[in-house]
Amino acid sequence: MALRQIFGRLSDNQIPGRIYPSLGQPFYSAASPSEPIRATLFPGDGIGPEIAEAVKQVFGAAEVPIEWEEHYVSDKVDPRTESFLTWESLESVQRNGVGLKGPMATPIGKGHRSLNLTLRKELGLYANVRPCQSLPGYKTRYDDVNLVTIRENTEGEYSGLEHQVVRGVVESLKIITRQASLRVAEYAFHYAKANGRQRVSAIHKANIMRKTDGLFLKCCREVAEKYPEITYEEVIIDNCCMMLVKNPALFDVLVMPNLYGDIISDLCAGLIGGLGLTPSCNIGEGGIALAEAVHGSAPDIAGKNLANPTALLLSSVMMLRHLKLNNKADQIQNAILSTIAEGKYRTVDLGGSSSTTDFTKAVCDHL
Repeated sequence: MALRQIFGRLSDNQIPGRIYPSLGQPFYSAASPSEPIRATLFPGDGIGPEIAEAVKQVFGAAEVPIEWEEHYVSDKVDPRTESFLTWESLESVQRNGVGLKGPMATPIGKGHRSLNLTLRKELGLYANVRPCQSLPGYKTRYDDVNLVTIRENTEGEYSGLEHQVVRGVVESLKIITRQASLRVAEYAFHYAKANGRQRVSAIHKANIMRKTDGLFLKCCREVAEKYPEITYEEVIIDNCCMMLVKNPALFDVLVMPNLYGDIISDLCAGLIGGLGLTPSCNIGEGGIALAEAVHGSAPDIAGKNLANPTALLLSSVMMLRHLKLNNKADQIQNAILSTIAEGKYRTVDLGGSSSTTDFTKAVCDHL
């Protein structure tokens, strides 16, 4: 399958017989240099500003008609969002309909909301789409990884509903709803059909969590009946992990509740070389798309010109495909893959010694 397919269409708004407003048209279907598209950019924390700068340089060299509207993480909690993200930054994404986000760190155990959770909740980013494919010229244990994880992004164990029952006993509520389960299942099958994929696997633990995961499976089965041309299967999450490590070629598109998606998508990233090579895009109601690098902010190397910008660059490629700027997306994607395959300019995490600046310049040269 072509790389263009795996980083491919995210938001076609209609499949025969059914309208999907939540998978809807991008806010822009075309652009010209005289009418640039405005997109929100969150450079993020740690290495975020460095790799965001790399994206801006590559976009400039490729003459991509994007005008960035940058928003930074505040150092004070905004009471309107209960996090370090301001309401104005959320409004920017809602207004522009598309954005790119670098890594954002959230202190563990503090009394404010996770920045990533705030974005997902406030913007209704219900599906996280993360393609994982072996990259030409970069050798890992597997040569044939070619799959996509689609994670429900708004509920499950990540609903954030926790409380202390009595001293020494805390309770966390796992929320699964029919609406959210149907929505992410519809998207998974829609994505599979739009990108020529043959199989959708629902990942679950319904043998233990019969009510919650049972409802998720019921919704997946309901949607699967509408797509008889796509093979549907159900796999228990622990068995799924074993199968992925033994033979990742067994899977194509995987759809799953929130927590399982967080775990499985990172496992899949490890199969192709790590989070530094893995793109991601969040899809929301009304066609909003927020692409992001899902790796950490790496404060230990921040400001040292050592960070690998590949994940954010490939995520920006997904953003361009959402905007139907496929020629620009192809151009940048090919330049990234050629740079990595050539092997002359690789950052430390890829076994090389090149700086962020050197790698970015090499990508620009390959354009």
